[in-house]
Amino acid sequence: MKLLRGLAIAALIAAAPAAAHAADPLAVALSTEHALPVTDTAFDWNGFYAGVYGVAQTSLAGGMQLGLGVDLGVNARFEFVLVGAEVAIQGLGGGAGASAYVQGLGRAGVVATEDLILYAAGGVGTDIGPVGGTDALLGGGVELALTDAVSLRGQYLHGFAITGGNPKNQVSVGANFHF
Repeated sequence: MKLLRGLAIAALIAAAPAAAHAADPLAVALSTEHALPVTDTAFDWNGFYAGVYGVAQTSLAGGMQLGLGVDLGVNARFEFVLVGAEVAIQGLGGGAGASAYVQGLGRAGVVATEDLILYAAGGVGTDIGPVGGTDALLGGGVELALTDAVSLRGQYLHGFAITGGNPKNQVSVGANFHF
């Protein structure tokens, strides 16, 4: 009998917080002039961005060059399609020596998830350095939103030589800050 009374008391003690919580009155507004707040948790790809990135570039005349760059661009999202434009400049060292590479790109892609885009890129790049030359650029990349204003990006571009006869391969990884 003592065991049964002990189990009953333990069950009441365990159920007491739930019963007390259930007894709290509900306060629900039946009518109001204000709309319910709705939050948008999706990353906003629209607008301007600026970023920094590390780059590795290889070419026959320039060899392997490593460097850092900055970019500035704008995106516009239409449902699941993303289009944009970007200008970038990077300083490179190693291989044939120090140089700079300036590029202008157009981007078009798809929004795979609200936080991930896959895109193709094309444009023009100019090597300002000992090797020189202008390239038609074609490639693509992936960009992942990390926070409400920061995304991480990886990109590959192939430079088809227009002048200078020195095709290039370029891989970059960086972060963009959206505003």
